[in-house]
Amino acid sequence: MLLLLQLPAVALLLARLLPGIQRPAPLLPASETPAYLGQVSVVIPTLNEVQRLGGCLAGVQRQGYSVREILVVDSHSQDGTRELVAAQQTHDPRIRLLSDPPLPADWVGRPWALDWGWRQSSPASTWILNLDADTRPQMGLVPALLQLAIQENYDVITLSPQFILKYPGEWWLQPALLMTLIYRFGATGLNPSAPARVMANGQCCLVRRAVLEKMQGYETAKSSFCDDVTWVRNVAKQGYKVGFLDGSRVLQVRMYEGFWETWREWGRSLDLKDATSIAQLWGDHWFLLSVQGLPIWLCLTSLFLPTNPVNKTLFWVNLCLIFIRWGMLLAIRPVYAGWNQNSWLFWLSPLADSLAVLRIILSSLTRPKTWRGRYY
Repeated sequence: MLLLLQLPAVALLLARLLPGIQRPAPLLPASETPAYLGQVSVVIPTLNEVQRLGGCLAGVQRQGYSVREILVVDSHSQDGTRELVAAQQTHDPRIRLLSDPPLPADWVGRPWALDWGWRQSSPASTWILNLDADTRPQMGLVPALLQLAIQENYDVITLSPQFILKYPGEWWLQPALLMTLIYRFGATGLNPSAPARVMANGQCCLVRRAVLEKMQGYETAKSSFCDDVTWVRNVAKQGYKVGFLDGSRVLQVRMYEGFWETWREWGRSLDLKDATSIAQLWGDHWFLLSVQGLPIWLCLTSLFLPTNPVNKTLFWVNLCLIFIRWGMLLAIRPVYAGWNQNSWLFWLSPLADSLAVLRIILSSLTRPKTWRGRYY
């Protein structure tokens, strides 16, 4: 019975991973051109981000003249975030500190701040670039995005970043959580077969202003705790061209501190339940259990079962899945930075796969009551 349930999932996994061999190369930094002058308004939502915002602001200020303005939409931070932004305004007149209005009962904080931010942006900006406070934009990010969007006629582009990890628990758990996304949606840069399979990363999202006007801002994702994926899938349903690409050469991110924060904060949004049908959600549970959560345990268990063709097949199928999983570490190695004395745990992250899948399942059964200091 286990084998019958597992084999279709294995076939699906191979169908998703094999096209990754021909995935597009990472986006490379580009140079500014006069045509890009003042084309982009950057919107950065914040709520008590003083410990992380500095790197983001520094990276945005290093971008060239394509950035018309840098709008920091702060939700009444109490930790010094506003003072940090005010200090940076003296060095760069493009920076504007905004305060979003009180959060409506039917909105989540992040899409509300993004919606308010783009509505305050200059109408002369053709593009809106949303950046999270924990990102560290690299030189050439904005012109690279513009160049790609114009050449390929994209309406929305989101990027996967290069992750900066520090502590042992992060190096062990975070790659296992990341793998749940790769197993479900394949490599970045590949066109999904349907809008329901579109993937996105709101940490860095370039949007054509005309699309925001047509979509009435972020209204369609106002109550979603994975608003980036929800919104981009709704955009794709309207026929707009969206792309999710490898941005590891132009964007870094330092998301969470240690094992528990990674487990709690990132783990509770990776199920994508607010952007996914119930059938697809439970299908993903079966799939992840079959190809990521159980292979090590099934491989070990099959050693103690009676020797027969079925049990031998069970053993070899799961051993192959284990080898695939370790091989995937080589594929994702370039998307990690900050290698240090704890980095050896990255190579043991497959041993955290069962925990990662469990976290996805647990998260899908509950709705967050707190998020980034807000209560819902």
